[in-house]
Amino acid sequence: MKGFGTGSSDPELKTATGAQSQAPKVMTGRKGSGRAGSDDGLRTLMKLAARRDRVMLPIWIYALLATVGSTAYSLKKLYPAQADRDQLATSIASNPSLRALYGPLYDTHSLGALTAWRVLGFGGLLIGIMVMLLVTRHTRAEEESGRLELLGSGAVGRNAPLTAALTIACTACFAIGLLAAVVMIVLGQGWAGALAFGGCLFSVGVAIAGAQAVAVQLTETGRGANGIGALILGVAYLLRTVGDAAGSSGGAGWVAWLSPFGWIERVHPWAGNRWWVVVLPLAAGAVAAAVGYRLQSARDLGSGLLPQRPGPPAAGPGLRGVFGGVIGLGRRLQQPALFGWMAGLLAFGVVMGTLAKGIDQLLQENKQVEDIITRYGGVQGLTDSYLATSVSFLGMAAAFYAVQAVLRLRSEETSGRAEPVLAASTGRLAWAGSHLIYPAVGSLLVMACAGLGVGIGAGAVLGDFWGWVGRMLRAGLVTTPALWIVAAVGVALFGLLPKWTAAAYGVLGVVVFIAYLGPAINASQWVLDLTPFTHIPKIPGGVFHWTPLVWMTAVAALLSGLGLDGVRRRDLLP
Repeated sequence: MKGFGTGSSDPELKTATGAQSQAPKVMTGRKGSGRAGSDDGLRTLMKLAARRDRVMLPIWIYALLATVGSTAYSLKKLYPAQADRDQLATSIASNPSLRALYGPLYDTHSLGALTAWRVLGFGGLLIGIMVMLLVTRHTRAEEESGRLELLGSGAVGRNAPLTAALTIACTACFAIGLLAAVVMIVLGQGWAGALAFGGCLFSVGVAIAGAQAVAVQLTETGRGANGIGALILGVAYLLRTVGDAAGSSGGAGWVAWLSPFGWIERVHPWAGNRWWVVVLPLAAGAVAAAVGYRLQSARDLGSGLLPQRPGPPAAGPGLRGVFGGVIGLGRRLQQPALFGWMAGLLAFGVVMGTLAKGIDQLLQENKQVEDIITRYGGVQGLTDSYLATSVSFLGMAAAFYAVQAVLRLRSEETSGRAEPVLAASTGRLAWAGSHLIYPAVGSLLVMACAGLGVGIGAGAVLGDFWGWVGRMLRAGLVTTPALWIVAAVGVALFGLLPKWTAAAYGVLGVVVFIAYLGPAINASQWVLDLTPFTHIPKIPGGVFHWTPLVWMTAVAALLSGLGLDGVRRRDLLP
């Protein structure tokens, strides 16, 4: 077949394997049967899910535990004396910007309380991302690929896939919470506070898992389900930020109680251990999961509850012809995710930019924190250093978009949708290029929005609005080559080692882990140099050099070229 090395287009083979099947989307244990709640096949599905996640889950768990341990270690070095901790608490209590960034600090007499203050917000968000991806991977993504339909034709209960996904996700969260508690006990912190701390990490994962159980019922695609989940996470984190900034003295402080991230902060590990608050995210997760089961029973397999807009009867101009069809199809598939990331990072950039006015208070009062922020930002001015750090952190988040856009190629191949495209006169490189435009140009647009958002926020609170907008827009744009490097690793894996394409997320995790925690724990320079974000010119305030940008662009082009050459030479899945 043109465009393929090997592979059959036999329609009977397609139907037998479940790919491209036109059979009705009905599963054994279907709606209205006496077995609607059956868990037949649950144990087998759990074994399958555990096997598929045998690499990804240990990496997530290790990264989160390393975050807890390294954060505790760095805080012990930053605030060795009680006077330093008391000064930190005073700064946070009087500064809404600091509370919005890190959350409230409830006690200064233990390293555990400081660690909980620093870890719960960011760590809870990472656990939420992990759980969101897990639940979607084993439910909606399986439906979209057709594999769940094949499984459902056997002795598999209707609720078994969702139950297996929730069990795996909650078990992973329980392991993280338990091991995090053990880490803090080994560091000499009280066992009651350690258990409360671990309970926070476990319970926030349960809450997000329940919410994602609802999200996967609403849309027909795994990408759409992850988009809804990301929106839920973003809103929850924003509510936490607004509530913490307002404080507990009045005003909008109650808003934090609307978010699971706000709930786990108010457990007060090592500062009162309010166990009853842990019940809130657990109960919310259980209720949301029950709603997810109920919604699942109200739909057919493969469909979503949100109405899908019917397509036009004929292809538009952008989808006609060989070249236009390939480019137009890539645009249709990639454009929604691009717009979502642009809007999300623009909003988060505005929030981070508005914190610039208050951040210098903490930096001026604590030399150790000033040194860390300077290592992140690489410049002398405290405000400039914080803003450069903010753009760098947003760049780390945007790198997930770059990898996601590249991995769309592998999704199209494994789902069988690439076969009819390549069966015509479309070449492999043209097909791959229609998708790779988005991690290339899309990364530039996403970082432009991130820098623009930081500039808008900083200009609103610091004055010189258009000056800050221009400087931070430039800072966002020069961060783009770091995203290209990470995306190019995904392209190389897709072309040369296609079965390991998903390992691009693992590479990204290592890069982000080093870039985020390396400066805080005073890591050696050679370790920091392993991440491309270290080599980005620090703007504003730093000295701009073209050399690292040129080298990173060249390396990204080389890796991408190797990957595309592999796509041209290897066999593709039929």
